[in-house]
Amino acid sequence: MEYNTTRNHLIMREYGRNIQKMVEFLLSIKDKEQRQRNAFALIELMGTLNPHLRNVEDFRHKLWDHLFLISDFKLDVESPYPIPTRESLKAKPDPLPYPKKYPEFRHIGKNLEMVIKKAIEEEDPEKKEGFTQCVGNYMKLAYANWHKENVHDDAIRTELSAITDSQLQYQTGLGSASFSSGDNYRSSGSGGSNKRKNFQQGSKFKGGSNNNKGNKHNKYKNRNK
Repeated sequence: MEYNTTRNHLIMREYGRNIQKMVEFLLSIKDKEQRQRNAFALIELMGTLNPHLRNVEDFRHKLWDHLFLISDFKLDVESPYPIPTRESLKAKPDPLPYPKKYPEFRHIGKNLEMVIKKAIEEEDPEKKEGFTQCVGNYMKLAYANWHKENVHDDAIRTELSAITDSQLQYQTGLGSASFSSGDNYRSSGSGGSNKRKNFQQGSKFKGGSNNNKGNKHNKYKNRNK
C-alpha cells in the first residue's frame, strides 16, 4: 500500500494526484511529437476536470500555465502561449502602502474631516451653507445611530463651531423640513378619504338610477297585466 507520506509533493491539489502522475509520464516521453500530442490531450482533460475555468478569460492560457507549473517548469513542449517561468508565476507583488491617516477628531472620522475642510475652502456662500447643513445633518445621523437617541440641533451647532473654529455655523431648524412628510401624508390621506366618500356617494346615485330603471320595468309589467 502506498501512503501519502511516501509520495512526492502534490503541487496543485485542485487537479489531483492522477494529473500530476500524467505530467510525470509526459516528462519521461523522449519522442517530442508524441509528448506534444499527449500534452494537448492532457490540457483537454484538465479543462474537463475543472469546468469552472471556462468562465475565466483565456482559460486555456491558464491551463497551459498550470501544466508547466505542475511539471516544475521542466516540460519541453511547444505552447500556443508564452511559456511562463518560475519567477513570473511565483513573483510576489509589491506591498501596498498602508494609508496613514490620523484624524484630529476621531469620533467624526477622517472622511468627514475632509468634507469639512472642503466646506471651509468653498468660496461660494450658497454652496458653503449647503456643505455646512449636510455636515450637520450627517453628524446628527451618526449620533443617533451610535447612541440610539436624538440629539438637539444646538449641540451639533456648538460642536461643529468648535471643530471649525467658528468658520462653519450650522443653522438649526432648516433640516426639519425634510421630516414633515408625515403631515403631507396625513393631508394626502384625508384627500384619499374624501375620494372614497365621493366614490361611495357616486355608487349610491348609480344604485338609485338602477332602482328607477327597475321601477319603470315593473310599471310596464303591470300595464301588460
